[in-house]
Amino acid sequence: MLKQNLQFKLSQKLSPQQIQLMKLIQLPTQAFEQRLKEEMVENPALESGKEDEFEYENDEFDNNDEYDDYDDYEGERIDADEINIDEYLSNDETPDYKLQANNYSDDDEDRSMPFAATVSFHQNLTDQLNTFILSENERDIAEFLVGSIDDMGYIRRSIPDIVDDMAFTQGIYTDEKTVERILHIIHQLEPAGVGARDLQECLLLQLKSKTPTSSVELAIDIIEHQFDAFTKKHYDKLLQKYDITQEQLRKAIDEIEHLNPKPGGAYESNSRTVEHVVPDFAIKIVDGELELTLNGRNAPELHVSKDYQEMLQSYKDSRDKSSQQKDAVQFIKQKLDSAKWFIDAIRQRQETLFVTMNAIMHYQEEYFLDGDEAKLKPMILKDIADMVGLDISTVSRVANSKYVETPYGTKLIKEFFSEAMKNDQGEDVSTIEIKKILQTVIEDEDKRKPLPDDKLAEILKDKGYPIARRTIAKYREQLDIPVARMRKKI
Repeated sequence: MLKQNLQFKLSQKLSPQQIQLMKLIQLPTQAFEQRLKEEMVENPALESGKEDEFEYENDEFDNNDEYDDYDDYEGERIDADEINIDEYLSNDETPDYKLQANNYSDDDEDRSMPFAATVSFHQNLTDQLNTFILSENERDIAEFLVGSIDDMGYIRRSIPDIVDDMAFTQGIYTDEKTVERILHIIHQLEPAGVGARDLQECLLLQLKSKTPTSSVELAIDIIEHQFDAFTKKHYDKLLQKYDITQEQLRKAIDEIEHLNPKPGGAYESNSRTVEHVVPDFAIKIVDGELELTLNGRNAPELHVSKDYQEMLQSYKDSRDKSSQQKDAVQFIKQKLDSAKWFIDAIRQRQETLFVTMNAIMHYQEEYFLDGDEAKLKPMILKDIADMVGLDISTVSRVANSKYVETPYGTKLIKEFFSEAMKNDQGEDVSTIEIKKILQTVIEDEDKRKPLPDDKLAEILKDKGYPIARRTIAKYREQLDIPVARMRKKI
């Protein structure tokens, strides 16, 4: 049976312009520059730089029903007679100086960073094979083994699997004994330890490549026969096993600790081009006061193309009402609207970034004036959102991927946010401050008898921070500090 009823529904929908603004806000400076370039390629009505004067008669368009029913940008309807040239010209009421950063100028030197041509890790290993006399079949096997090495320098597959894989995929038929022999050649390549099948073999290969000494020989024996005791830092067991002094064991362990557990990773880090962080903001101290500036690359000068303005003017003067003319008018309106919306979104982005960072700067004023991390106040996204009247998600977009240049280095903004905890005085303190104190305590501990988590909790309690042992463990893991047993040294 059919029924009719009336329902009221309240919902919120984001317009395409709001979505565009949110996407722009979350972009850091370099990504924003790339997005700007893409938009200028896609929309010929958008141009960079200051706009030249363009004079025209300020007459209103003649109303004409023949230009109705055009579908405009994002599917909305705009009538041709609704368009107003004034809205697309750059004679805005907002002065340009309010939208430009102090450190930006059109005549700034455009510096480009040269990129060094580097040889890849695997290509370097293949080139080293040329120093060995190998048959054609041996070279094919050696190159296959090099290709099986991962970026950390290890071969993670078993010899039988490699033999089968060569037969099925490369048509190279061999046996395990031959592959083992060729693998010994791979082990002679640089960096030492490359081609190892596990950590133990990797350390052994590096130790055997060293100049033989008593400490190196002891280290080799420890890794080869007492690897489990070494990894668990059972030093008493090693002292008893080898009947040696603590000084002898310390020297052997020192040899091992200076080895590289990821030989391939070391090569990659040396050959990889360093990426430079581009700060989105800069904070300076001028006469004892904080001064915030927005990176000039976030404040580009944009305007609607003069050519499109002229086309719009010619549309006003034209009496041609053909289908082609209508299509041309519709295209112009779409591009003009898109350009205008994009320029507005960029201006809103600039304002949102500035007011948000300005609120963060004043909230953490003591830190920015002094640089002492202990003076960082507990601060969550809601604190800043309430100050600037923005949504928490908007503040999060600003903080998550933006950097600020300070007198104490370039910092990721989200690092200034932290939860609050009560000290023994009932005052709110930042978890950043507590982590800093915990790190200092661990750095000052006796490494021969590292402090367990429960002891660390007692020390922090004595310092006025009553924290549970499990909280100490959580903070220690966040600081990437191992448990007490793994911090032990001879």
